[in-house]
Amino acid sequence: MAVRPILEYTHPVLRRKAQRVDAVTGEIRRLIKEMRETMKAASGVGLAAPQVGESLQILVYETEEARGCLLNPVIEEMHGDQTDVEGCLSIPGLQGEVTRALRIRVKGMDERGKPVTKEAEGYLARVLQHEIDHLNGILFIDRARPETLHRIPPRRTEPAPSGSRLAKSGSR
Repeated sequence: MAVRPILEYTHPVLRRKAQRVDAVTGEIRRLIKEMRETMKAASGVGLAAPQVGESLQILVYETEEARGCLLNPVIEEMHGDQTDVEGCLSIPGLQGEVTRALRIRVKGMDERGKPVTKEAEGYLARVLQHEIDHLNGILFIDRARPETLHRIPPRRTEPAPSGSRLAKSGSR
């Protein structure tokens, strides 16, 4: 399988509503596998098909509590509020506070094409809402409180020089 490039926020496909998936074909299964590999390679917890250039309603996710794939997901119920900092693989180096539902119920299809209903709360609910937004052409910066948006330093990919503070503290 291949790791796909992740499109950045200026790409027009990220601002369009993705198309429904009618059937799970071999091509769709391959795309799902590639999306999972891409998400893992980028150290992400969720990825939507438009982020890899496919305008299809497919998302994958993997958190400590759950791993899965949803096709044509629709949020049926939302309860409570939670505000936390979010970032996005399509907007590298930027974070901001977003308020989302604390608990949700999502209806869609699994990767075998079977109807599924998923209930999620807390962090998993946030991840699913973020990815479903991607399927509807919405980016986290559209929902973030503008005064909270801030740049974050890029991750270090090589070891810090041996005499540096970073090498001693183990920070990245």
